[in-house]
Amino acid sequence: MPTTENKLLRENIRRTLALRAGVDPDSNAFAEATLGVWHEVEVRLTPVLGAGGIDALFRRSLHITGATYSWLALTTDDENSAVLRADLKARLAGHETAVACEAGYTLLVTFSGLLATLIGNSLTERLLNPVWVAPLTLSEEEKSP
Repeated sequence: MPTTENKLLRENIRRTLALRAGVDPDSNAFAEATLGVWHEVEVRLTPVLGAGGIDALFRRSLHITGATYSWLALTTDDENSAVLRADLKARLAGHETAVACEAGYTLLVTFSGLLATLIGNSLTERLLNPVWVAPLTLSEEEKSP
């Protein structure tokens, strides 16, 4: 993913989480925001990749993000994705606000990057832009090499 597009994606994710978490958010608000965004991503991508594909990418994203936030690393091979999401929410909510915000943000950036590697930047952008709150886009000048 080119640097400008990657920066734009990161800004869109950060803005979306901040807006969803609300004014004066705590770690629980960022946990809710992260899981809310994840739910929308899951709904948009399941028809394209299937539930198993989405789950595999989500688990891989957790594994990668766990290198930075060890408390996010998977501790079980539980096949139930609802249990996994509830566990993620509890883990995020159990940390300081700034840490929960950064961990949720990093997880979503990691997932989006993995998805772009799998299906390409253009399709990733088309599928995920509706999830981001008023997504920023590249001008034609910024798209030119």
